[in-house]
Amino acid sequence: MSRVLRVGLTGGIACGKSLVAAWFREREIPVVDDDLAARDAVAPGTPTLDAIVEEFGAEVLAADGSLDRPALGRIVFAEDARRRRLMEITHPAIGALVAERLQEAVGSGAPMVVYESALLVENGAAEAWRPLIVVRATRDAQVRRLAKRNGFSTDEALDRIRSQMSVEEKAARADHVIDNDGTIDHLRDQCEDVWSRLIG
Repeated sequence: MSRVLRVGLTGGIACGKSLVAAWFREREIPVVDDDLAARDAVAPGTPTLDAIVEEFGAEVLAADGSLDRPALGRIVFAEDARRRRLMEITHPAIGALVAERLQEAVGSGAPMVVYESALLVENGAAEAWRPLIVVRATRDAQVRRLAKRNGFSTDEALDRIRSQMSVEEKAARADHVIDNDGTIDHLRDQCEDVWSRLIG
């Protein structure tokens, strides 16, 4: 069996890694998305959601019984200890889902698998996912996109950004850096360039 290339994809919040992931999917490359696994791990009826409610209170539930992410975010991003506690609750379930989906992707017959994760470097997993692609944007662009996408104030957006390792630190560890401060065409041109180097 030929070896599957295991590519890591990360970046700062609101830097555009999902756009790069979508570019790979267009080429029928399996992408395992950490964020999607995180949402599925806390779906209504899961033990993980029950544990979150027990820890943080019923106010983190929406009217339909799903997780109210903005409400939870206001609690955990304001205090590091609370954020760490949330990670302790959710990471085992997320990890199990990611492992299952990665196994499926590797067994799909594709020559390459992309693992998209915002915390790939912070979690110490980057070396297992080389080559590593980091999607980068300026701080101003991150704040602007977060405010527009999530309805955050500038301070709320900055709290989210500061809760992660800086994108420049991540870029320093990357094999390939994609800058997403320009047009979508410029982003796609950079994806094409990285693609040619990956398959070369």
